[in-house]
Amino acid sequence: MLLTRKEMTFDFAGARFRVERDRELLSWIFSQFLYGEVTGIQVGHWMYHAPELEAAQFLARQATEEFSHVVQFLRIFDLLGTRPAAVHPMVRFLATGFIGDDFEEHTALEMAQGEGFVLMVFYALCDTIDDPRIAAILEAATRQEERHVDFGERWTARALRERPGIRRRLLGQNLVSLHATRLFAALLRRRLDPEHEVLRRLPDFLRATLDASEQRMLRMGLLDRPMAELGPIDQALLMAQGLAARAAAPLRRRRPLLTDTYLSDPWITRREGAAAPPRYVDQGTPSA
Repeated sequence: MLLTRKEMTFDFAGARFRVERDRELLSWIFSQFLYGEVTGIQVGHWMYHAPELEAAQFLARQATEEFSHVVQFLRIFDLLGTRPAAVHPMVRFLATGFIGDDFEEHTALEMAQGEGFVLMVFYALCDTIDDPRIAAILEAATRQEERHVDFGERWTARALRERPGIRRRLLGQNLVSLHATRLFAALLRRRLDPEHEVLRRLPDFLRATLDASEQRMLRMGLLDRPMAELGPIDQALLMAQGLAARAAAPLRRRRPLLTDTYLSDPWITRREGAAAPPRYVDQGTPSA
């Protein structure tokens, strides 16, 4: 990954989630993650729209891993002695309402940044939960989530090198996602106990999470300068551009499907000793 685990680890200064005391709270937290794992079914859509066979193969593996996480999270509910609860509307929005409209949006929004958020929370839970069985389940999941984030980072960085014109669209959509995350954190502060030994660190943890996201965007090439150098007007314009691109998505030229391009796919041409095919070139969104 472009960020190390150390860079994505927040110091909770010994604060702990204690299962006996926090059973219902932990059950609510894991209910949000369970929804996110169930959205692994969406990976099937991106296998269909993957630009290359190698990417499709990775996504097939990811789908299997996401569904295995569902089983493992149900095991956590068994350990807690609770049942899953309904997902928060903001989590539903981020996981399914604001998914990408093309492969680059998927890798940038959902895999690099979205799963990057999830991974940072997994690290935090591994470090703070007092049940070693739950921590072990989460540790196993983090290794798979790291591969997902790495895939998103690499494919996003590659797309930006090959098609620099898509940068502002992807950046604007990422900024919308960051603002939605801030809003979600604000809603959580009203709902959850502000004196809880872990939760009272939530504002600092949010800042650390957003800082990590900024570093990821810089290292992928999505940001060309620190966020502090982007004024509120610039950020608002970028978000408006990102949202406008989503509204115009039905007009955007779509990449041919693998079933149309497989004979010129690098997996196949490499095996034949032929040169790799030219990359897809974005023609932009047609004007209205």
